[in-house]
Amino acid sequence: MTDKPDPKPTPPNPAVAPVGAPKKKKKMTRRELERRRMLLRSVGGAGVAAVTAGLVGWYPVRAEVFDRLRPPGAIPPEEDFLAACIKCGQCVQVCPVEAIVLGDGDEGYGLGVPYIDARKQACDFSCDATQCVLACPTGGALSHDISKKEEVDIGFARLARPDACLAMKGGLGFKGYVQGEDFAGLLRYEEIDRWNPIPVADHPPYNLELCDLCVRECPPIEGAISLEPMSDDPGENRFVPPVVHDACVGCGTCEMMCPTEPASIVIDTELALSRQEGLA
Repeated sequence: MTDKPDPKPTPPNPAVAPVGAPKKKKKMTRRELERRRMLLRSVGGAGVAAVTAGLVGWYPVRAEVFDRLRPPGAIPPEEDFLAACIKCGQCVQVCPVEAIVLGDGDEGYGLGVPYIDARKQACDFSCDATQCVLACPTGGALSHDISKKEEVDIGFARLARPDACLAMKGGLGFKGYVQGEDFAGLLRYEEIDRWNPIPVADHPPYNLELCDLCVRECPPIEGAISLEPMSDDPGENRFVPPVVHDACVGCGTCEMMCPTEPASIVIDTELALSRQEGLA
């Protein structure tokens, strides 16, 4: 048997890299480099924007920029209420006097969160204080433990400007329309209609020898506010300041119906009350 000669070895192909040899990095073109830079910039910018947006939303709440009167049943503290509220607006829809409105964009995480501006429109309990609570789908943002207006705890009334209060200024009276004939606020007057609120401007003009609107128009919560003489001296009893009692639930009707501008009596929120305690 004749041995065959060994075949000639195949010369290596320079275009094919040997197995296991490190691959040579492909050099990126200028256009590819620019695209990569743009991608990195956009990703970085999105991250910065997300962080900034978070801080913008967080700051008004953390810094307590807005002091809002929350609807009946709102759970304390404010941080828990903001976390529980889903901003659905159901409480706004059912309020018969449209007292509940939603926070604007400048309120950060408070955007879309319901609150009450008592000076513009107070909660006068035309619904007997349960409609907004029952409408809340969370079962937690507005506590379902409330079943009547006496159990509400929105805030607490305070005579903030005693020098402006008409009853304090020598027992002055009041004639005319509260907040003017164009005031759009609504109020339930039991002597006119037990169930349906009417525009305050539609009420006949008041003619009071002694201004007692904060007491007179307080929703029927017994013992919430009263006018009390400062002394038993007949010469001094013409000064009769409104005195707020523990029964006050902070509905804001007294602030809305105060005829002075700005209102002599205001509603302190949970935040305002905590600040006062801190200063005490």
